[in-house]
Amino acid sequence: MALYGLCLCPWGDFKRWDDGKKLTRDKLMRLVCFERKGNTFAKESTRYVSSPCQGIVPSLSPEISSGVSSGLDAKGEIPSSGDTMAATGTRRMDEKDMKTDLTPFVNNLVKRFELELKRRSIVGSSECAVGTLQLMRHVVSKGKFTSAQNLLHTVKVIGRRLSDANRTQLTIGNSIRRVLHNIRQICFEIKHEANVDEGPLDFDLSLSLSKIMDNPDHIDLSVKVDINMRQLIIDEISEIVEDIQRVYDHIKAYSVLHIHAKDVILTTGYSTTVFHFLAEASKLEREFEVIVVESAPSYDGHKMAKKLAEKGIETTVITDSAVFAMMSVVNKVVIGSHAVLANGGLVARSGCHMVAAAAKFHSVPFLCVTGLYKLSPLYGFDQDTFNDFKYPGEILKFQEKFAEKVNVQNPGHDYIPPGLVSLFVTNFGGNSPSYIYRLLAEYYDPEDYDL
Repeated sequence: MALYGLCLCPWGDFKRWDDGKKLTRDKLMRLVCFERKGNTFAKESTRYVSSPCQGIVPSLSPEISSGVSSGLDAKGEIPSSGDTMAATGTRRMDEKDMKTDLTPFVNNLVKRFELELKRRSIVGSSECAVGTLQLMRHVVSKGKFTSAQNLLHTVKVIGRRLSDANRTQLTIGNSIRRVLHNIRQICFEIKHEANVDEGPLDFDLSLSLSKIMDNPDHIDLSVKVDINMRQLIIDEISEIVEDIQRVYDHIKAYSVLHIHAKDVILTTGYSTTVFHFLAEASKLEREFEVIVVESAPSYDGHKMAKKLAEKGIETTVITDSAVFAMMSVVNKVVIGSHAVLANGGLVARSGCHMVAAAAKFHSVPFLCVTGLYKLSPLYGFDQDTFNDFKYPGEILKFQEKFAEKVNVQNPGHDYIPPGLVSLFVTNFGGNSPSYIYRLLAEYYDPEDYDL
């Protein structure tokens, strides 16, 4: 009788010790040790395991630990040996390409940051975005690049690795796309300076039939990456970092346009952006009331209510189940976001979809305050695409006798379709969901939508 085990590794990837039956992600969340009897698995012991970033499993014997193999595939299943070899080969090819362009110091920085993302040592949209951009500054300044095309390829390889390290943080990929867009823009400007007689500078990467037919190769990526070009790219990256760090100051300036006297505003949970937005409005000597949904099971709505009360704002805390009943007295809903998607929808904290649906039913304006660094060119049409599951013990404490009969789901985010959103208030003003496509053309290049 042989003992087999499943373990959640510290860096957040599921591992297995056997090349037998495939197990789904849902089963991996709950099963730890097995006995194999013939061709079937019999449970030896059971305990709850949290999401891929938070689970802790006791260490197993050295005999079991010596047989570690690959992690899960995109479908949440343990891949076959052929798929594992193919994926490993692709990853090694990417690392080989990157080593030819980066110094050992920068290469170690990339691996360290990737490991921190896998372990969820860095959390928060702005923290991930700023960390990615600061890493890109080291890559541009110390990398060995023969041309702009070589630089673009290296940045894409690194961006793909970082995005795969934490797929729920879309700001990582957004930051990489901003860097790629700026590199192409600088290449265009350098080519224009070398050919001044071509006419006025008109840089626009938005696709149109006339541009494709008239000038299909309008950007020369064979430009040599010299010191001046590196400095221009670093300056652009530093400007993006500064915009992210000052996003609260820019957004709260628009509160005077959206919050009026005697307003009753509803928000859910704690959001730093929403707090600065409401706190700035309280300085205008406008009396308004804020209703805060406590947002179980984290209950960080209590923190939001306390901080608003310290600013002199009249605040009421309600339970999640009371949202629909209280929506009839609300003038507008203001929430933050985790990501803004290409179709005008958004990914927000769990429970916001219920708030948006109640606001739609009562014809209450639904405002989302967010920075444009969260704008993503990706699409999501269901609740699972950009979602993650948190520790189930927050909802139901583990008890051995109920472990086999209870399946606890603790989703971290909700997807809100564009039809439920009235307005996006960004650091550059208000935009409707139908205008998001134009912002994508201004900030990203279509070639970089898929890293």
